[in-house]
Amino acid sequence: MRIAGVAVGLAMALVLALHLFGGSPRDGSALVPVSVSIDVRHPGARVPREFLGLSFELASLPQIARYASGGDFASMLRSLGAGVLRFGGASADTRVAWTDVDTPLPAWASFALRAGDLRHLRKLASESGWHILLTIGLAHYDPRAAAREAAAAKMALGGWLAGIEIGNEPDSYARHNLRTAPWTPARYNAEVSSYRRVIARVAPGLALAGPGVSGSAAFTRWGAAEASAQRPALLTGHHYPLGCHQLPAPTIARLLSTRTRRAEDASLRRYLSVSRADATAFRLDETNSVSCGGQPGVSNTFASALWAVDYIARAMLAGVVGVNFQGNPANCRGYTPVCTPSPRQLARGALRAQPEWYALLLSKQLIGDRPVRATTSPSPANVDVVALLGPRGNLHLVIVNDDPPTAKHVTVKLHVGSRFGAATILPLTAPSPTATTGVRLGGSTVGGDGRWHAPASPERRPNRAGTITLDVSPDSAILVTVASGRAPSG
Repeated sequence: MRIAGVAVGLAMALVLALHLFGGSPRDGSALVPVSVSIDVRHPGARVPREFLGLSFELASLPQIARYASGGDFASMLRSLGAGVLRFGGASADTRVAWTDVDTPLPAWASFALRAGDLRHLRKLASESGWHILLTIGLAHYDPRAAAREAAAAKMALGGWLAGIEIGNEPDSYARHNLRTAPWTPARYNAEVSSYRRVIARVAPGLALAGPGVSGSAAFTRWGAAEASAQRPALLTGHHYPLGCHQLPAPTIARLLSTRTRRAEDASLRRYLSVSRADATAFRLDETNSVSCGGQPGVSNTFASALWAVDYIARAMLAGVVGVNFQGNPANCRGYTPVCTPSPRQLARGALRAQPEWYALLLSKQLIGDRPVRATTSPSPANVDVVALLGPRGNLHLVIVNDDPPTAKHVTVKLHVGSRFGAATILPLTAPSPTATTGVRLGGSTVGGDGRWHAPASPERRPNRAGTITLDVSPDSAILVTVASGRAPSG
C-alpha cells in the first residue's frame, strides 16, 4: 500500500498507523502492517473550487454548445459543482478555422467556428456554472483571423471566458509536419507574441494559458520558455500514462501498475517544478488513460475510473490547480467521461455517464480540502491512499485498491486518535475491472437526467478507542470521511 498524503490539522502532529492484513483472505496469509508519519507543518493549498474539468476537441464545440438548449449535459456539469470546459485538441490546429464576414473559411479547414457557436457556448456556461478555456489555432499562422476569433470570444462569453491557449501541443508541430525543423520554444514564442500583439488591439485583457505541451518531458523546456517569454496567467500541459502506439498494446494491468504511478508522480514533479520556479499556477488541461482517443477494453472500463480517482487525488497532493479529462461524446469505446452510442442520441444530447464520470463525482467531495505530505514504512504497492483535511475539520481518505479480482480483501485499521469520530464510507464499485456498465458510487448510478444522489444512509464505521477498521475489496475505491469530534472511549 502506498499512501500519498494525509491532512490532520494545523495545530498538531499525528502518526497514523495503517495495519493491512487479510480481510477474509483466501490463502490465510497476513499482510505487513504499514506505519504512516505525518508532517503537518507545511500543509498544502486548498484544492481550488474549479479543480475539476473536461476537455473536448475544438471541432466538437458547436455540437456541445447546443446542449444548453436540450439534453442532460448542463445538469451533469452542475452535479460536479464548478469547473472548466476546455476546447482544443489536434483539431484546433488542423481542422477548425474561424470564419466571419471578413474571414472566409480556408481550404484546409473541414470545420468552421462562428460567432453563433460562441453565443450558444455562453448559454451552456451560464446554465452550468462552468468557465471556458479556448484554444486558438496556431499551426496555420494567421494573426488577423486569430484576433477576430479572440474578440468574438470575449464579446460572446464575457466573464465566462477563463482564458485562451495559442496552439495545441506546439512542441509536436515539427513531428507532424506543421513546422520545419528545428522548431524551438523560441520560434514558438515569437509567433505567440505576434498573435498577442494583434489580439491585444481588439480584445485587450484576455488571460493567456499555455503552452499546452504533449507531456512533462517537453514542459521542462517549453513551459519554462513560455513562463519567461509570455508571463501567462496559467501554465498548461497534457498527460497520457499509456500511448496508443506502444507495443505491447496498453492493458488494464499496465494502467493500474505501480510502474505507471511512479512515472506519473515523476511527471507531476516535473510540471510543478517549473510552475513553482516561476510562481505560475499549473493546470493539466488535457489528460486521460491512453492517447489517440483511448484503447477499447481499457479506456472505457471501470479500471479507467480507478486510475482516474487515484490520479486526481495525487494531482491534488502535488499542487496542480486543475485537471481536465479529455472526452469524445461520439465514441463510447474510447476514453470519455460522457458519451452516447447513436448519432440520434448525440444530436439530442442524451449523454450517458461513463465509468470515469463516477471518478469525478467522488473527487468532487475533496474540493476545498488541504493535503500534507506523509511518509510510510514500509511501502507496499497495490493500495494507494490519499488523505486530506476538510474545511470543517473532518478527514477525507481516498483508498484505491488496484489488486486484481482474485486477490484477497485488505483490512485497514486507521489509528486516528480521539480527536475524530466515526467514519462514513462512499464506495466506488463495479462487477469487474473490465466492466463498462454497472458502475456504482455509494450503491447508486447516475440517472437519465444526469444527476446522482448520495446515499441517504451511508455505511458507517465506529471509532473505537481511536481506531477505525475498514475492509477494502480488490478493484475498488472508497472515500472515507472521518468526522471531527471525539471518539467513544470503549
